[in-house]
Amino acid sequence: MKNRLLAKGVALLVMLGLLMLGLGLIHDVVRDRIRNRDNAVQGVVASLAGRQTLMGPVLVQNCTETTGVEKGSKTEWTTRQFQRMLLPDQLRHQATARMEERSRGLHQVSTYAMQDSISASFTNAAQYLEKPSIDTAANQTVRCGALRVALSLTDPRGIRSATIEADGKSLDVGPGTSLERYSQGLQAELAPALLKKDGPLELKIALELVGTEKLAFVPLGSHSQVQLSADWPHPSFGGSFLPNRREISDKGFEASWNLSALASSARQSFTDQQPLCQPGRRDMEEYAATAHAPNSGPCLESLDTDFVDPINAYSLSDRATKYGLLFVVLTFVAVGLFEVLKQLRVHPIQYLLVGSALCSFFLLLISLSEHMGFASAYGIAASACVLLLAYYASHILGSLRRGLPFAAGIAALYGLLYVLLQLEQSALIVGSIALFAVLALIMVCTRHVDWYAFGRQDGDRSSEGAGTPPTVGALQP
Repeated sequence: MKNRLLAKGVALLVMLGLLMLGLGLIHDVVRDRIRNRDNAVQGVVASLAGRQTLMGPVLVQNCTETTGVEKGSKTEWTTRQFQRMLLPDQLRHQATARMEERSRGLHQVSTYAMQDSISASFTNAAQYLEKPSIDTAANQTVRCGALRVALSLTDPRGIRSATIEADGKSLDVGPGTSLERYSQGLQAELAPALLKKDGPLELKIALELVGTEKLAFVPLGSHSQVQLSADWPHPSFGGSFLPNRREISDKGFEASWNLSALASSARQSFTDQQPLCQPGRRDMEEYAATAHAPNSGPCLESLDTDFVDPINAYSLSDRATKYGLLFVVLTFVAVGLFEVLKQLRVHPIQYLLVGSALCSFFLLLISLSEHMGFASAYGIAASACVLLLAYYASHILGSLRRGLPFAAGIAALYGLLYVLLQLEQSALIVGSIALFAVLALIMVCTRHVDWYAFGRQDGDRSSEGAGTPPTVGALQP
């Protein structure tokens, strides 16, 4: 008897190991599909535009300083190039985003088209009418180029249209900026006649921009205001500052930020040409090399909004697969309880087939969810597995009356898993309570089992040939 029980335990462990190997292969398939989805996103980014971060507008002027040093009868000249930069006192973004689904193969990618009305006020812009002070005694001269308005973007391919007005006068807009790190974007030359000593310079920019999955603004004003609305009901706000106000409904969201330069280091970081605090993938190597270097200064803060998909079939399938081993173990426990309580004998191969049916659920789930909604795919895959197990369990457990409760328990497990997948914040507590309830149920069902007597009875039956258990595979009347 002891040898038979030991052999049965070893066989079940082998079966469990094989099922774990199968679950590992299925999880690799899920991860591979996730990589394919990421490649699809990168394909859309490569042909459309990536995540967008808006920086500016700012006023920039390139200057060249020449200094002559007398050395005997000769004069040696040295040249230094520098930039004069003026950041806005008041900055306001009034942005509206419209979501557009793009497809790449089987995969859907969230893109957006944004209309942004930007207002910026520069109180001391008239100082650029004068050249920087020079040291005439040191034989020094300074020449400065035209003053330009610069608006930086992380991916200028997304620009669909842009207009810039200075005090109501339209400016000619060109590509690129003269900034060293933030060289991508748009710029316009500012005529000296527009710089008034008796009032601030008022800029208005109308920008139409497309991007993928994320939109961010850098608060470069002494006082920055950002208002963003979109027809997307699942925003994720991040970056360095959360919105002061936000309203989210099934039709979309509205959010607003109101920020003072006293609470942010963005102005100084922009002047020092620091990298973004939360870069995109293309900037990751540069960010890792510079953002944490000694004396590199603080990174560039931003106000971020991610247009996330909370019902992402791939992420949900990945999370579901992680519960696969728990499913198999609980099912083995359920079959074992029938063996103990009903004096049945189930072969390890039958355990393996039941576990394989459970594993096939996860493969069905990921494959079906690529062609339909996750909820529909989950319902079809779970129903197919429950029906299969109900039919098979009715035979291995000896009767339909025993197979149906077993199938009902499997259906309850699938229902619990679906609930856990929907509860991101409270999944742990719900799962812990469910496991405790399962343990309590097992203890209640086996409270009268005399495990020593069960072993002796099994041995006696084996030696005497009496009390042969029901034949496996035959329905009992």
